[in-house]
Amino acid sequence: MAITDQATALRQAGVPVIGLAAGEPDFDTPAVIAEAGTNAIKDGYTRYTPNAGTSELRKAICNKLQEENGISYSPDQVLVSNGAKQCITQAVLAVCSPGDEVLIPAPYWVSYPEMATLAGATPVILPTSISENFLLRPELLASKLNEKSRLLILCSPSNPTGSVYPKELLEEIADIVKKYPRLLVLSDEIYEHIIYQPAKHSSFASLPGMWDRTLTVNGFSKAFAMTGWRLGYLAAPKHFVAACGKVQSQFTSGASSISQKAGLAALNLGYAGGEAVSTMVKAFQERRDYLVKSFKELPGVKISEPKGAFYLFVDFSSYYGSEVEGFGSIKDSESLCMFLLEKAQVALVPGDAFGDDKCIRISYAAALSTLQIAMEKIKEAVALIKPRVAA
Repeated sequence: MAITDQATALRQAGVPVIGLAAGEPDFDTPAVIAEAGTNAIKDGYTRYTPNAGTSELRKAICNKLQEENGISYSPDQVLVSNGAKQCITQAVLAVCSPGDEVLIPAPYWVSYPEMATLAGATPVILPTSISENFLLRPELLASKLNEKSRLLILCSPSNPTGSVYPKELLEEIADIVKKYPRLLVLSDEIYEHIIYQPAKHSSFASLPGMWDRTLTVNGFSKAFAMTGWRLGYLAAPKHFVAACGKVQSQFTSGASSISQKAGLAALNLGYAGGEAVSTMVKAFQERRDYLVKSFKELPGVKISEPKGAFYLFVDFSSYYGSEVEGFGSIKDSESLCMFLLEKAQVALVPGDAFGDDKCIRISYAAALSTLQIAMEKIKEAVALIKPRVAA
């Protein structure tokens, strides 16, 4: 928030700040989806829907999950919400009690630990390493499990790292989960379609014995550039979905009727979103390749090439401890981001927000031309400091 406030102040003062902090695609919602939304308004489809979502949308979600993910659900095992974020919050509230432990690999999406705390549960952070592509080591998970362990949250492709869990690694994790009958897995798959070959997405619920232990969360925001439409869904065994539905019925009731019509149109675009999504993914991959190459040219910087999503999580810790004339000390990810905002006029997100202070997050949900300008500015700013430790 401090970075955002400072960036806003600079913009108001007329400084052309380049924002690479956004967690949303820079593309417009595909026209056929937007048209479905405007048609819903014109046709008077503007009233409350059932709390769990319209029957036609839940059926379409079941078809998508069967065809694309190899997991079978009926409409009463699907809950449509106002964004995947609401799905996750409600799932944590529904299955966790005070004293329970929620296991969260770090780096993590900023909201996961807070959701656990909201439910009265204890977040247990499982650190990962950039040298292992920020993937959870099964032996670390096994060492942290006990009778209080209630929920493991997995996000693949990952925000903030872009890491994708290979199926073989998920199978190793599943073998450990099987040993703890009370342990559930929340699989956050919101970035599943934004993935770069040869990486492949695997749904945790599709693994042997994991269907009844998994709460699968997905939505429309990222792949279909529908962040403002606020539409996500949970698929899980009926008793979990019913519990989450009770929470939703007291929080918000059903999602927007207009957004649900748009979501139906999105699912009708074809396998994995069809050409509309593949066009966006192609642009994201071009941007990723440019940034990976550019950051590798900076001395002392460590990078794990993202296999999905639209973020780079870059280790700048070799610069910590440096003094910069006219700025002061760069001691952590927040002061580095402040430095880059002040000297390069580029807004990034400090890694400490995601549980890893060695890194900063760069979103490449911006035009390639914008990223090229930003990269030149970052290189010029970084040239003012020298790595404290040789890489």
